[in-house]
Formats: sequence, structure tokens, C-alpha cells
Amino acid sequence: MRLNLRALAATAVYAVLEQGQSLSSALPEQQRLLPNPKDKALLAELCYGVMRVLPQLDQCISACLNKPFKGKQRIIHQLLLLGCYQLYFTRIPAHAAISETAEACRQLGRESLVKVVNGVLRNIQRQQQPLSEANDTLKYNFPAWIIKKLQVAYPAQWPQIVENSQQRPPMWLRNNRQQQSREQYLQRLQQQAIEATAGNSDDAIMLSSPVDVAQLPDFGVGAVSVQDGAAQWAAQLLDAQAGELVLDACAAPGGKSCHILERTPGIRLVAVDNDSKRLERVNQNLQRLGLDAQLFVGDAAAIDSWWQGPQFDRILLDAPCSATGVIRRHPDIKWLRKAADIAELSHLQAQILDHCWQWLKPGGILLYATCSIMPEENHQQIAAFLARTADAELQAITASQENCSPDWQILPGQDNMDGFYYAKLQKNNTA
Repeated sequence: MRLNLRALAATAVYAVLEQGQSLSSALPEQQRLLPNPKDKALLAELCYGVMRVLPQLDQCISACLNKPFKGKQRIIHQLLLLGCYQLYFTRIPAHAAISETAEACRQLGRESLVKVVNGVLRNIQRQQQPLSEANDTLKYNFPAWIIKKLQVAYPAQWPQIVENSQQRPPMWLRNNRQQQSREQYLQRLQQQAIEATAGNSDDAIMLSSPVDVAQLPDFGVGAVSVQDGAAQWAAQLLDAQAGELVLDACAAPGGKSCHILERTPGIRLVAVDNDSKRLERVNQNLQRLGLDAQLFVGDAAAIDSWWQGPQFDRILLDAPCSATGVIRRHPDIKWLRKAADIAELSHLQAQILDHCWQWLKPGGILLYATCSIMPEENHQQIAAFLARTADAELQAITASQENCSPDWQILPGQDNMDGFYYAKLQKNNTA
């Protein structure tokens, strides 16, 4: 039997909204069941689309149901979200969207609910009511708690932050300077009729529109990697030098580790992550690029449990965070995060930061990074660290003309980049 794409999409959305999985793990599970690349792309479009505008879709569906679906039948609610998304946000003909979604209900083993799915979607199609904007959550398709925190932190900029976080992100590449200059790779892209421009950091390239990596010249042999422009500042700001011992704490999936090695041959890199599956991604990336690092499965807040070597010259601490800066790339974050997570994450970040600091040589540099836009995880975190750490000094970051504070908060969409935060800390020789 041909697998119904909507049934697969509903399964992925159910895994996220009902079981708390990330879309980046739930989606590939369903995509691998589809042989056709176009079908894989449509599956992704439907799942990501539902995550972007979930509150409006949810309100629309709920208004059409006599009683909500419960328990295992919730998957039919997710299926209706997908049906509604197709009617409002895609060019799929309404009759095809409705009939395929109803067929998905049958394939999901809910034969008795096919008429309900059909009826609800036909009703929505017939009425063609504009989607509700009755409150901020519906107007912006963002959880109220995130909106409130952004209003406090960024009173003038929060509407722009929310709007930018709803946009589809551009595709960024990181040129591998070991193989060619950025200018040379831009010329190769031009020869392939792939439109691209240089980013502000040394190795960044932004494509005018996304392409399959198979179309990128020599991607398979490591000429370039896919990495957002904001994340590419990490290796540049860390500025590791040949002969140094460098730690990439919380290293998976390995983009920053690889970039550090590409920029500076002759360093000794140690990469650690507490997730063995994700650490395997680091290994795969290193192999594709022909790079070498020491990999450890371990806790960045307990370095002595897996490392018996000397202190590090430089440490990149890309700390576990709320990922509120990358919502445009991972819209499911809006629904997986809870308000209480911010305080928990801030506490964890402080623990890891304090511990990593003990493993930094006097005179060494620690670059603290998050893909968050929450002050508690960023500026406030670093201010508290400096207040309790006598031998720590904040080094000014001058990467951006717009940046007038020593640390650097990049907001979503700024120079087409994801939201990101950097603080560069030097350990004084005398405490």
C-alpha cells in the first residue's frame, strides 16, 4: 500500500506535540519511508508549517469540533491541523487536500472518524473565515510567555524579533579554507548558476535560495558545510592559535569543532558531548572534512571524570540553552519550551561555566555562546559570572558595527542570521 504522506505528517506532528520529541528527530523517521525527494520536501513543509502557525490552526479546528479528541485519538486532531494548513497556506487544490487527509485518517486506523475529518475540513473550506487574531498568541503564533519575556527584554524590538522568528531562514554555507578561498567557491557556485553572496564573517556564504546539498560543488568531499552565519562567528571569535589545546564543550553536532580545525591547522582539539548519538554526528562531520579531534562522551560540568590532561588554552562553551534564537529554523521550540525552562537552563549554564573556568589556563580565553535571546541565559548570566569570578575579564567583541556593548547579542534576522549570543572571557594571570 502506498504510504499516505498526510498520515506520516500527522505521526510526526503527534510525536512533537503529544510526546515532546523534537521535529528534527521525528521528521526524518517519517521521511525515510518516502522514496521521492519531492514527497520528502512536502512532508517537511506541512510539518514545519503547522509548527509555525499552530495557535491559529488549533483555534480554527477546535471551533469546528463538538468535543475534543483525547488520548490516542489526538493524532486525528494533528491530522486536522495539517488539513487546515493545506487549505490556508498551500497551493494544493482544496479537493485534493481534503480527500488525501481523509484517506490518511483511514490509514491511521480511524475508519470511524473519516466522515468527521471530511466534514470539518469541508466546513472550513466552505466558510473561508480569516484565521483569528483575537489575542497576541493568535496574532503572532507565539506562546504568551515568550511574548511577555521579549516585551520586557526588548521593549522596542520585540515585534520585529517575533516577525523575524516566523520567517523561513536562508541557507548559509561555511567555506572550507583548507580546500579553496571563499572567492573561489563563490565563483564555482556562479558557474553552477547558484546565486550567493559573502557574509560578514570570514568564511560565510549565503545562498539566495536553498538548494539540495547534492547540488553544491564538492560538498561530499568537504569543500563547504551548511552552518548558519551566526554560528560561524564562534571559531572566528575564539581565534585558536596553532599549537594550542582547545576544548569544545557541548560539541555536538560538530559544526563549530570542524570550523575551528579548518581555520587553524596544528591545534589539538578535544570535543565532548554527553549524548553519544549526537557525538557520532561530530565524528561523521570530521570524517567528511578529513579532520581529526579527540572525542569524549562526558559531562562538561565534570571534566575531571573523563579528562586527565592539562588545562586548556581556549574553551568554546556553546552552552545548553532555550534555543529561542533559532525558532525560525526550529519552530517546534515554541511548543516544546516552557517558561520554567529558562531558570533551569540558567542554573545549568552557570554550573558548566564555573566548572569549565577551572580547566582554563591562566591567560586563556573562554568563549561563551548560546543560540538564545533570553537575557537570563546571556548578558545576565555573564554579569553574574563576572561578579563571582575574580580572575575573569570580559574582552570586547567588535564583530559588528551595531554592537556597542562588550558582549554581543545577535537578534533573529539581523544580517539574515539566527539569534545568537557571544561573550569572550579572559582568565587573568593573577586572581
